[in-house]
Amino acid sequence: MTALPDDAPDATLVGRVHDPATGPCVVAVRGDEVADITPAGPTLAQLVAREDPVGAARAATAERAWPLASVLAGEPRLLAPADLQVIKACGVTFVSSMVERVIEERTGGDAGRAAAVRAELEGVVGGSLASVTPGSAEAAELKAKLQEDGQWSQYLEVGLGPDPEVFTKAPVLSAVGSGAAVGVSRASRWNNPEPEVVLAVDPRGRPIGAMLGNDVNLRDLEGRSALLLGTAKDNNASCALGPFLRLFDDGFTLDDVRELELRLEVHGTDGFVLEGHSSMREITRDPLELVATTYGDHHQYPDGFVLMTGTLFAPTEDRDEPGGGFTHKAGDVVRISTPRLGMLENTVVAAEEAPRWEFGIAALFENLAGRGLLAAR
Repeated sequence: MTALPDDAPDATLVGRVHDPATGPCVVAVRGDEVADITPAGPTLAQLVAREDPVGAARAATAERAWPLASVLAGEPRLLAPADLQVIKACGVTFVSSMVERVIEERTGGDAGRAAAVRAELEGVVGGSLASVTPGSAEAAELKAKLQEDGQWSQYLEVGLGPDPEVFTKAPVLSAVGSGAAVGVSRASRWNNPEPEVVLAVDPRGRPIGAMLGNDVNLRDLEGRSALLLGTAKDNNASCALGPFLRLFDDGFTLDDVRELELRLEVHGTDGFVLEGHSSMREITRDPLELVATTYGDHHQYPDGFVLMTGTLFAPTEDRDEPGGGFTHKAGDVVRISTPRLGMLENTVVAAEEAPRWEFGIAALFENLAGRGLLAAR
């Protein structure tokens, strides 16, 4: 699997790179080059907020270009293809991950008890959940039955109820790009990658493209208490996006997103290999429903947002001792891929050892002003 989509010559791919000489640049992939189109939209959020972002990206004059091979090798390095957009995420949008969230809750974040609880829980609700539409009358009936049996959970509520889980994954500008280190807090002993399709949504609430994402998850922390969700989800370098944002056009639409099959590979320095997948065909809520829950009269996003749509993947393989389940180790190489979006690759480090996040919104605008890129438009 290569970093670019299989049909890259026909795709409209935009993103961001960090040029050591000037700073962050908005780019478009054009053949075997990555073109700097920053003057057409000093921030990616501004470019994709255009009425016709595809036309704007294609028509933008290239100030300069780098060889694609050099950019993919990290010179200049890729940044997350989102800057001013808010980074939102949805949880519990697949049946298997819903069951795993309940397991984390029932075990209090203890990986050693997961196998026994998993067997018990799947016997009670596993078959029932797969055929139920969230928010339906059938879901309400199942809820009543599970409540009566003492089996209901807050995770079943957002998985089966009328309202999906949507939360803020990470601060603006804090996500890392493909090739960067991805952070797992030292406080965690049970954690995993979460391969996801990420939608880019403009300030009017229109989905305008998609990319890959890794919603790094600390299972033990959230298992102790759902109120630790922020601690479990938002740490230094704990959100990876990329490699590029593929804009919707005649050759790639939201219907294509609904059919995507994601592959996950984890290769450890200890020789451990984990493989998994996540299929958008098995999502329990349509992507447009997730967008509508995030954006509307109740909440607006003047600079747009990116929305992680959830994952089917929840690893249960034992990495070390029997019954211990999977957890990351420093040096793990994580690859998330699908033919229509390419491959996102990151190496796991302790969040405390990842490069410090020090380039925020003020630094970005100071940089753009110094380059004369903030004239009124």
